[in-house]
Amino acid sequence: MRAERPGGPSTLMVYMAMVFLIFPLLAIIPVSFTPKRFLSMPSDELSLRHYEALATSPEWLGSIWQSLMVATASAVLATVLAVLFALGIWYRRPRLTPLLIGFVILPMAVPPIISAIVLYFFETRMGLYDTLPGVILAHTVIVVPYAVITVLVVLSQLDRRIERAARNLGASLWQTTVFVILPNIKVGIASAGFLAFVLSWEEIAITLFVTSFDVVTLPRRIWSGLRDNIDPVIASVSVVLIALTVAAVLVRTVAVGMKARRNKEASA
Repeated sequence: MRAERPGGPSTLMVYMAMVFLIFPLLAIIPVSFTPKRFLSMPSDELSLRHYEALATSPEWLGSIWQSLMVATASAVLATVLAVLFALGIWYRRPRLTPLLIGFVILPMAVPPIISAIVLYFFETRMGLYDTLPGVILAHTVIVVPYAVITVLVVLSQLDRRIERAARNLGASLWQTTVFVILPNIKVGIASAGFLAFVLSWEEIAITLFVTSFDVVTLPRRIWSGLRDNIDPVIASVSVVLIALTVAAVLVRTVAVGMKARRNKEASA
């Protein structure tokens, strides 16, 4: 029996929602080619002056580099902590598991402004205010819950019999973890790291509270540009980020398709 296809109205609603979400992203593209010194649609000519300014500006390039360092370090730390916590829960299964998980994911339930204020007072007392380690620490605290949930979900789907089989064959706990468990959840670990990286890359509320002048990440630079002088370079940065995102999605789609094709050929 064939499944019924969605009717015309529902399909139209889906397309309307897609247009609503994508149109603002597309609208910024022509703005990035304006020859003027403020954000506006180009009238009679196109210009690459703002892309040139982005490529040659020490401030913008420095902000991009700082964002890359912060996001990468935060993603690595959050992923390592998430894997250690999730493995401890999975192996030991303590009675207080719900309480422990609730404590770890608590930052997700706290309003960002509250977390930002708490981190501000903590880092000023510890001498970490407006430093790269301080920003990395703050971002790690915020993104760890998402990484923990991702790894826990993957571990919950793992068959525990493979762990018992490895132990019965003489493998130690360390060997079982490294050579059996981790390879089976590597996709979840990679997903946790990627999610943590993206969340840290775009974080602005926490960054505004724990930085001042020395550390200016890309979101803070964009926010300052919008607040002070509406710099058209912001549009160029947005287009570059959109292009990188689309490229990453295309690469991921092609990689998944090639892997599925190889698996199909191997099973044939």
